[in-house]
Amino acid sequence: MTEVPGRRPAADASPSLPARAKQRVRLSPHGLDLGGGQPTLPLWAGAMHYWRHPVGEWRACLEAMRAMGLRLVDTYVPWGVHETGPGEYDFGERDPRLDVARFLQMAHEVGLKCVLRPGPHINAELTYFGLPERVVWDAACQARTPGGHPVILPIVPVAFPVPSYASDAFLEETGRWYRAVGERLSRLRWPEGPVVLVQVDNEGALYFRDGQYDQDYHPDAVRAFREFLRAKYGGRPTHLRRAWGDASLAFATVEPPRRFDAHKTSELARHVDWAEFHEHLLSTALDRMAAALVAAGFDGIPTTHNLPLGESATPLNPARMAGIDLVGLDYYHRATPTEHWAVLRRTTELACRCEGRAPAFGAEVGAGFPPFFAPLDENDSMYALMAAMAYGLRGFNLYMAVERDRWIGAPIDPHGKPRPMADRYARLLAALDRTALHTLRRRAPVRLVVPRALRRLARVTHAFGPLTPALFHVAGAGWRETVLERDFGLGAPPVMAAEAYLRAFERALHARGVPFAYAGGETVAHSVVGASWIVCASVGGLKPHLVDSLRAARDAGTVVTVGPLAPEVDDAEPAPRSRAKKGFELEPLDDLARADALVARRIDELRLPTWPVDPLDAFVSVHEDEAGAPRVVFVMNPTANDMVARVSLAGVGALVDALGGPRFARAGGAIDVAVPARVVRMMVVEQS
Repeated sequence: MTEVPGRRPAADASPSLPARAKQRVRLSPHGLDLGGGQPTLPLWAGAMHYWRHPVGEWRACLEAMRAMGLRLVDTYVPWGVHETGPGEYDFGERDPRLDVARFLQMAHEVGLKCVLRPGPHINAELTYFGLPERVVWDAACQARTPGGHPVILPIVPVAFPVPSYASDAFLEETGRWYRAVGERLSRLRWPEGPVVLVQVDNEGALYFRDGQYDQDYHPDAVRAFREFLRAKYGGRPTHLRRAWGDASLAFATVEPPRRFDAHKTSELARHVDWAEFHEHLLSTALDRMAAALVAAGFDGIPTTHNLPLGESATPLNPARMAGIDLVGLDYYHRATPTEHWAVLRRTTELACRCEGRAPAFGAEVGAGFPPFFAPLDENDSMYALMAAMAYGLRGFNLYMAVERDRWIGAPIDPHGKPRPMADRYARLLAALDRTALHTLRRRAPVRLVVPRALRRLARVTHAFGPLTPALFHVAGAGWRETVLERDFGLGAPPVMAAEAYLRAFERALHARGVPFAYAGGETVAHSVVGASWIVCASVGGLKPHLVDSLRAARDAGTVVTVGPLAPEVDDAEPAPRSRAKKGFELEPLDDLARADALVARRIDELRLPTWPVDPLDAFVSVHEDEAGAPRVVFVMNPTANDMVARVSLAGVGALVDALGGPRFARAGGAIDVAVPARVVRMMVVEQS
């Protein structure tokens, strides 16, 4: 596969953030450092929407959250609810439920810190996703289709035209809203108040209209695309013309593609450029919003952003979000084998990206569901949270902790009364405290690397038109089910071949009990630190920065395997193309048996840890302390049937259910653990 012969990513064109004042709160690998000698605060939060509850019920709800063991309250500040006219707002002067400052002060009194989420987009099942109606109907703010029409989101309860992340008019409106919020709430940053994190926007995947050719053809976006190309190709039109195969192109007039029409690798560059531009567009907009929040008075505390389900199929690229300190994921999963694998892949990649820097954060972990979505029951919610914790999640926000309109199934009712489910969360949070799980580490010596180029190619070759690729990923479909079956002259559809390659390795590793994790291409330099073995998918092209990272890992003693095709380096000059092949192990594996044989050999050669489990429908995850001793083990059963999982754990004498369940002792060389259907057991280790 030939990708873009560019000199450098264009993300460096993002506006710089203002210099920050004294840092009040810092991220640590285990949570939040609040200074003053206080212990690290674990990121265990729950969502409550103040404007949806009578003021007289606020305290009862907040106290119920604190009693459940949560440390933070997460709340949106909805622009469209507070705005009464352009530049005019009600923050409790007329409607007491809108006195968000009073709500935050009450949370402070109760002992809860706060994650503040002022949008501009909040979703929250609100009409217009919390934006003012006047803004969404302002033509200057609207994203545009290839034909120049507004991009309409068909959503309950009212379809509406979505804003453009490129629109200067929209970003200027957002800046004015942020200033209004800052005037009222910036004084409530820690330690004067409870605000310790501030979120920039929400699920920034182009308002779920993120098909590669859905948008954005707004005039500001087209102008930004041309600037992006100029930066990427070093201002040299000859490089652009060679890449796109068109001798007539000029940076000032080049047009973005409006549909996918490539049949050869030489025709892919302009489409992959368009995919990369969407990543640049979003990261630049989020950086501008982050800078506006700092300018509005929210300096000194970390910023955060949440990626929606199916994030790997969207143009959201955490590696390019320079202005965001903590990029987390949303989790709304069912307890099924298919969705278990999704939790594994998503969370291990998140944990590797965050390793040593910040807690891997579940910015929204479903506790209930909106009434117009397919239902998630209590077992689904608890399973998704505990499985994510098993694969490295170290902080989370229960969405929703307190029920409200347009939501079903939170552990605390709208009046602040705990439901039976609240006790299950309370026991889990108590177990997290006792075991200090937020300080333990899941060691994963094998990393499966997904180059960003593959994700871009999957986006542009998506076979289902306006239906977002993320929707298919949420449903458990992979690239094989969703991309065009064109081989572009490579002998096989490249994205399908890469996915099959990675899936063969993950199944072989799981069967042998070898802990592994996924890693994203543009974060690979950090995400593979400590790995003994790296397996990188390649279908003919790897970007120079990725090759350099893999070579650095190899030079440090890590075994690097690539396949199924030998890589070449995508660059502007043809000379370096052979350097990717040198020193890498090429394995053109095409089936599980051959992958298993290689995994077996690597276990012996690299002395990889193994935690095998029988049956293979069960899953095991081991968490160690700083000395490398196992302390907590998760045993997971995503199936619809009860099972006894036989777990082989060297040096472990017994496992005790951390949530108050039974003790399972070693019998011979293994421990038999009874695991009910759709349940995760969190087990404390007793050494033998």
